[in-house]
Amino acid sequence: MKLLCISNGHGEDGIAVRILKQLRQLPGAPTLAALPIVGEGRAYEKAGIAIQGPTQAMPSGGFIYMDRHELLRDLQGGLVGLTLAQLKTARDWAKSGGKILAVGDIVPLAIAWQSGAEYFFIGTAKSEYYLRNEAHRLPGRPMLEGWSGSVYVPWERWLMARPRCQGVFLRDQLTADTLQRLGVPALYPGNPMMDELETRADKLARLTATFPPAPTRLTLALLPGSRAPEAFDNWQRMVSAIASVMETFGDRQVRLLAALAPSLNLAAFKDVLLDAGWQSVAGEYPTFQCGNGVLVLTTNAFAECLHLADAAIATAGTATEQAVGLGKPVLTFPGSGPQFTYAFAEAQSRLLGPSILLLHDPRAAGATLQVCLADSPRLQQIAENGRRRMGLPGAAGAIAKAVHQHSAQPPYSGAASLAT
Repeated sequence: MKLLCISNGHGEDGIAVRILKQLRQLPGAPTLAALPIVGEGRAYEKAGIAIQGPTQAMPSGGFIYMDRHELLRDLQGGLVGLTLAQLKTARDWAKSGGKILAVGDIVPLAIAWQSGAEYFFIGTAKSEYYLRNEAHRLPGRPMLEGWSGSVYVPWERWLMARPRCQGVFLRDQLTADTLQRLGVPALYPGNPMMDELETRADKLARLTATFPPAPTRLTLALLPGSRAPEAFDNWQRMVSAIASVMETFGDRQVRLLAALAPSLNLAAFKDVLLDAGWQSVAGEYPTFQCGNGVLVLTTNAFAECLHLADAAIATAGTATEQAVGLGKPVLTFPGSGPQFTYAFAEAQSRLLGPSILLLHDPRAAGATLQVCLADSPRLQQIAENGRRRMGLPGAAGAIAKAVHQHSAQPPYSGAASLAT
């Protein structure tokens, strides 16, 4: 078998890579290739997965649905020509006998369908939690939202229910149950976002050794996002939130672990800290001190930062969800975008429920966090909510096994067998 993975975003690329790595380890693993339709597919290249077809980084970073001006910039940047070439790549792949794994939303799903190939779909972008929780519809949502009985509209469900669609894997049980009632053979094997978050003892030791001993300590993970220049703008706001936390928790050492994407320029983050009065000090990682706060900048210890943290401050997509999945309360506040706007932050707070503390002003971070951390029942609720909405590790392996199993079956049998 040949399998082409089509994904549309940085987070989606990462999810796809986790699954393809697991698939590659199975007996008789297929030949793998990737078609990232947003960005240049660095995650695939790093994993040694061949890129099929053209790629190009667009000005919007894939967030054209946030702002029509971003769409215009992408059109001027060659979006139409790129899309047509990617559609042709998918059709050529189908003609060669290959199958497709679509990861993301309706865009890769539609490309998979139009190719003529048999395909699988991993839905990462939509969840019933945007509309309701297990008990009731969320208050204040527009009447027409979810008008067809699900966050997935009828044409999306039609694409998922085609005989050529051999498997549909969704991001939470609530969404899978809803689509099953509507005739889509959907499964919830867990959320691949929670895979590969294991810590390494040597990295934990290096991180903790950076900080001086303290009788009482509060540890926060800082997650400003992965895209430049937006991450730098978010960092400015984050430094203001940090100052609020340090003032509120003045009797404790505030240990701050900034988990930065390797592609980001560390110098820009350092400059913001120096301008805000932080002083560079010796440490295993780039380390800064200001009052009762000690802050390190890391680019290779993401999981360690999350596991060590009591809570997180985040202006990110996937990283925020992973922090929630580990049971952490997460403070967020909107920026200027293109991703982490107020609309995005508000939608994320619906998706992740009580684990998210959405602020309008970063300077409210200290008081908000103090109230939260003093409430033990609330912290227990946040931990349970994270596990329920994000799942446990192991989903990537489960999806890989399902794809492998159904790929060995005769054509068009996959959807029917999944339904049982």
